[in-house]
Amino acid sequence: MFIGSAPQGPTDRALRIAGFSDYERNYGGLDAASLLGYAVRHFHDNGGTEAYVLRLAGDGGAAVGPADAAFLAALEAAFDAGGAVERIDLFNLICVPGLVDASAIRMLQRRARERRAFLILDSAEGADTATVEDQAAAITRADAANAALYFPWVRAPDPLQQNTLRAFPPCGFVAGIFARKDVTRGVWHTPAGLDVSLSGAVGLGVPVSETEIARLNAAGVNCLRVVPRAGIVVWGARTLGGEADPDWRYVAVRRTALFIEQSLSRGTQWAAFEPNNIQLWQRLRRDVEAFMQGLFGQGVFQGNTPKQAYFVKCDASTTTQADIDRGVVNILVGFAPLKPAEFVMISLQQIAAIVPD
Repeated sequence: MFIGSAPQGPTDRALRIAGFSDYERNYGGLDAASLLGYAVRHFHDNGGTEAYVLRLAGDGGAAVGPADAAFLAALEAAFDAGGAVERIDLFNLICVPGLVDASAIRMLQRRARERRAFLILDSAEGADTATVEDQAAAITRADAANAALYFPWVRAPDPLQQNTLRAFPPCGFVAGIFARKDVTRGVWHTPAGLDVSLSGAVGLGVPVSETEIARLNAAGVNCLRVVPRAGIVVWGARTLGGEADPDWRYVAVRRTALFIEQSLSRGTQWAAFEPNNIQLWQRLRRDVEAFMQGLFGQGVFQGNTPKQAYFVKCDASTTTQADIDRGVVNILVGFAPLKPAEFVMISLQQIAAIVPD
């Protein structure tokens, strides 16, 4: 989902677009005063296909930028109960091109966690190694596992200025690479490396040395770099969770967990109509184990056997009598993303029927 200002289009709902021509038709195309159209174009140029777009505007439909108070107020309202975002059934990425406001980022991190989505953040325009390190340090670590920060800005041709080079935020390029990897390899593959060069990029806003990349990577900043014969590539895949949340240090691990959570949450909704008893727990275990076994067969987890790769628990140890009385059933899932039998945990809660005594 892309959020920003545009020359035209609805502000009360997000539209699903299937290509940049859809964006041009609904939102008016590129606008020199806004980063949104460029980010959407970069997304499609780099392998993205479908995306939701939400236009924010000030009073009277006035254009607003990501640093404007009116933009930030509209952004928060869009995520509030009854807002435009609530009416979107499913999205897995959030991009607000050029946004660096710490308060808004905290709100988006929380909303990303609630929606099981992942937030792609931009460094500040003109940031250097020192200032982006400070930017990363200032971002709250609460819910930071659902966000990643990319640096520096990307130089690319601007069609509105006779293709003169201009600096653009990296989020559109990176989101396209995420989408490309998701389709060709799966969310469990790292969206970085020599095989993920940026299409349409011709340079970086500031050069980044190998020493600086190593330092920033440790701080949770994912760098773009120029590699001979490979072009401009993404050279980092860490969340902002960092050392505070080591299970979710890597983008691919966190997004795999979000994919599993979302899939299982939707795939077990039938439990809402079943009595919360041992028969329900057994059926849920079978369904969840079948899903996890399918992922194991695709090589998603580490380990040579299912026992080394994942486990599923749904029984009296996960669902207490108090849970039964409240009408909920709890499922505990572990999977091994990096080493066999070294599990990270996902806890799911599903509604179940309350049977009268």
